[in-house]
Amino acid sequence: MNTPEWLKPGIYGAVVGAVFVGVVGFTWGGWVTGGTANDRAMAMSRNDVVASMVPVCLDMARSDPARAGKMETIRAASTYQRRDAVMSAGWATVPGTDAPNRDIAQACLAALNVDGSPVPAGTAVDGG
Repeated sequence: MNTPEWLKPGIYGAVVGAVFVGVVGFTWGGWVTGGTANDRAMAMSRNDVVASMVPVCLDMARSDPARAGKMETIRAASTYQRRDAVMSAGWATVPGTDAPNRDIAQACLAALNVDGSPVPAGTAVDGG
């Protein structure tokens, strides 16, 4: 098949334009593949589950009769071992499961404010 000479620049322009749009879309346009979108969705759902379980962890910590001893154990542990201390305290075990969750333990540890001074309930810092 013979293509007219006037059609070749249009075809070349369309091919180069499609490649350019694809490169720009994936590098700067925010386009992602299905696998990347799935990975991001899984990470977001995992983060949401952890965030929703932190109040449960804090409630378990508040209602634990051996709270004072466990808090001293957590404070005595090194920075790198505190998450494991929260896990061994049993506060990072989601009701209905047998094993503690490391991500929940880390988030609960941050919310427990082990090193900081306790902030009385009802006080808020106005940043604005």
